[in-house]
Amino acid sequence: MQHPAVPELAHNSTRPIHWLATAAALAAVVAGSSFLQPDPANAAQTGSGPSGRTTAAAPAPPPDAAAVTYPITCGKVKPVVKKKATGDLDGDGSPETVAVVHCAAGSGTPPDGVYVVTRATGGKPRVVATLVDPKDRQNVSDFAVRAGVITATLHGYSSPDVPSCCPDLKDEAKWQWKDGTFARSAPAGAHSV
Repeated sequence: MQHPAVPELAHNSTRPIHWLATAAALAAVVAGSSFLQPDPANAAQTGSGPSGRTTAAAPAPPPDAAAVTYPITCGKVKPVVKKKATGDLDGDGSPETVAVVHCAAGSGTPPDGVYVVTRATGGKPRVVATLVDPKDRQNVSDFAVRAGVITATLHGYSSPDVPSCCPDLKDEAKWQWKDGTFARSAPAGAHSV
């Protein structure tokens, strides 16, 4: 006679006492878990949503480019935000705004400035970096912020004799936050157009 590989179980069918024991054990686990809840004073609650549920705080909105005083001299006219883009440039979880700004002009092509705007501790937006100074007489096109990188095409002039309407130099620029500053990673080398 050959012995089975698995010994026979002591019983093959369940009885009401087995169900009663299982129900009692389950009730003990549920009752015990009520004593193991986190202390409400230590629970992180970032906001209250509908029906009293806790929700994560919404990220702060990007700084308003129109609510900033830019370091640009426009005389009697006001600065105009020509283009803007937002993104988390320094990796702190809060978005910054990059604005292309020039003086409002009735005609001609006024030079652009490119500025990085962040939200100060009190919530008011402020300029923290100038990437392109209007004094350099450049205009910006193909401007974008993607994955923490600012890119732009800069149009400039080879000499003061070139008319403002017709820039004759073109340069691709790229800036990224590195070691506490916005470093230009695309080489500054203007090409004639």
